[in-house]
Amino acid sequence: MRLYLVRHGLALTKDENPDRPLSAQGQKDVKRMASFLGRAGVRMPRVIHSEILRAQQTAMHLSAVIGPGRIIEEMKDLKPSSRLDTLVQAASGWTEDTMVVGHDPFMSRITSFFTAGDANAGVIAFDPGSVVCLERDPIITENGGHWTILWHMSPMLLSA
Repeated sequence: MRLYLVRHGLALTKDENPDRPLSAQGQKDVKRMASFLGRAGVRMPRVIHSEILRAQQTAMHLSAVIGPGRIIEEMKDLKPSSRLDTLVQAASGWTEDTMVVGHDPFMSRITSFFTAGDANAGVIAFDPGSVVCLERDPIITENGGHWTILWHMSPMLLSA
């Protein structure tokens, strides 16, 4: 099973719009990432996002390419300072590839927890719009199993 963890695309500042939707650059970056993932053959049976607008918008852009016709789900506890246990517990029962769109530092912390067993290990940093692909070891442990980073892609690399 693969888990794709995504940080939402670049958002407007609170001064520009208090709801902080994706900026024009954020939309461009996320669409470019969706195109890259689609060309790479990534197909997603399940896409989950936080309840915050910029994550929802990011999930919709990605899902349009890699999961067309799929229902996009909202999950609580994917905010920047959310506890990890909700996602850890949910992911331990998942059997199909899943994409989760949320916020940093949550995404960095959950990646570190899944791969190193320590949320503060600093395993990876997420630029806005970045995706990391994890694969779960088939042996499930009490913390949901051991995960390995297969790859990480940032919109910065796609613009080169």
